[in-house]
Amino acid sequence: MSQATPPLRTRLARTALALAVATLPLSAGAAGQKEETLSIGYQKGSGLLTVLKAQKTLEKRLAPEGITVRWHEFAAGPQLLEALNAGSIDVGQTGAPPAVFAQAAGADLVYVGSEPNAEETEAVITPADSDLHDVAALKGRKVALQKGSSAHYLLVKTLERAGLSLSDIQPVWLPPADARAAFATGSVDAWAIWDPYLAAIESQDDVRRLADYHGLEPTNSFYEASRQFAEQHPQTLALLRDTLAETGAWANTHKRDMAQLLSGQLGLPEAVVSRWLERNHYGISPMSDDVVRRQQQVADTFRAQGLIPRDVDVASAVWQAPKQQTSTAAVSSTLP
Repeated sequence: MSQATPPLRTRLARTALALAVATLPLSAGAAGQKEETLSIGYQKGSGLLTVLKAQKTLEKRLAPEGITVRWHEFAAGPQLLEALNAGSIDVGQTGAPPAVFAQAAGADLVYVGSEPNAEETEAVITPADSDLHDVAALKGRKVALQKGSSAHYLLVKTLERAGLSLSDIQPVWLPPADARAAFATGSVDAWAIWDPYLAAIESQDDVRRLADYHGLEPTNSFYEASRQFAEQHPQTLALLRDTLAETGAWANTHKRDMAQLLSGQLGLPEAVVSRWLERNHYGISPMSDDVVRRQQQVADTFRAQGLIPRDVDVASAVWQAPKQQTSTAAVSSTLP
């Protein structure tokens, strides 16, 4: 690191000082100190957020300022963003479609940063002994999926490539746990799902992939915040984004350690978590023009098919980090 760039701890300390002007909801703290709360929503697939939760990285960095971090788990992205819109959480992470559906429903959110999605981390699957061998064969069949999820977009695009649309199949709108049960009992013919649920069923059952993102333009997952929170606490978001960047750098070179950590946090066998992590790559980035373009394509696809009620402008919801905040690209890893 050059002499012109302060060490990470120095930059974080400076950021922490800026938090003193924050106006988060307050409750009584120890010794008369006011306690602020940062509420974060996560899912089983939120790899880096789950690592932060397990290692208590944010708690350690924010505790000296009297800021408490609270964690809230959600079954999928749409439920998480409903909570964000209601003010129950401040920030969270989802796949691409939940943010589009939330924007279309009037949620005033901002995109804080993005992560790349790997080609194999979500798929449309069927039992290996099924008579279904390609997506075209899904015509008239029942397919389980979470409405508004990343798997929803994957299914739409793979059907489109096969000359079909959602009206040609029977969508069965179910959250992951219920969809897993329906798939196991044969109540549905196929399931559109993401990791780590995908890794779990591939490890436990004999299934066949009908489609994944091979041959399709990849989407991104996103860290989102309510616009009100972002405007009132930009330095808090900047610190969170820097911490996520640092954690991502560690995660990509310590996947075995990460698998052990996430296994305990998620209640999944380590082999299942390792399967998921080996086909994934972490690295939060600012919202580049190309990322915005791809997310706009997701929005336009859902709008063209009548799946959202109005046009969505992704660029208008892109968060701008405080100018004094050092770019996340300059953050080096100091995690164990």
